[in-house]
Amino acid sequence: QVQLVESGGGLVQAGGSLRLSCVASGNWYSIYTMEWYRQAPGTQRELVATITSGGNTDYAISVKGRFTISRDNDKKTMYLQMTALKPEDTALYICATGPPITPTNYWGKGTQVTVSS
Repeated sequence: QVQLVESGGGLVQAGGSLRLSCVASGNWYSIYTMEWYRQAPGTQRELVATITSGGNTDYAISVKGRFTISRDNDKKTMYLQMTALKPEDTALYICATGPPITPTNYWGKGTQVTVSS
C-alpha cells in the first residue's frame, strides 16, 4: 500500500501563487508516475498535471504556462507550483500515483485551494 498526503493549499487572491506538496509513504517506488488532479463542487475530477519517473511532464491546457509540476524522488515528494491563480482554479487538489500503466492506483485526500476575485 501507498499513502499520499497533500499540503500547501489555502486562500489566495487572484493573481497570487501557492505551492502544493504531496508526500508518499509505504511501498512507493521512484518508477511511479505522479499526478495532480482537482475537483470543484459539482464537477468531475480533472487531470491537472503529470510527471513521469524520468521527469517528463504534461499539463491541462487550462493551467499550461501557469503551473509547474516537479518531484524529488529522494524525498518521495511531488510539488505543484501554481502562479497567476484565477478564481476558476478553486478546487480540492488531489495527488495520485502508481506504475506508469496505472498511475492512479493510489490517491490522497486532497488539499483545498480557494482563489478569491
